[in-house]
Amino acid sequence: MAIIQFLGSTAGRWVRVIAGVILVVLAVILGGWWLLLAALGAVFIAAGTFDFCLLAPLVGKPLKGSAFRKTFTS
Repeated sequence: MAIIQFLGSTAGRWVRVIAGVILVVLAVILGGWWLLLAALGAVFIAAGTFDFCLLAPLVGKPLKGSAFRKTFTS
């Protein structure tokens, strides 16, 4: 649960965006089938940029980042 709380935080958003960029860069460098990593990287970048946590619904929390963070402050 702590990792999901971290991923929903502002720092977690930055980690997701940075991890996504790294995956996209690796995919472009390696080419071929490794380009599938770029799709995963794009998901990470979108999740961080648009503030949603894909793992939150697995623990019964809202997908939207702002609503997700409110469940831990109240």
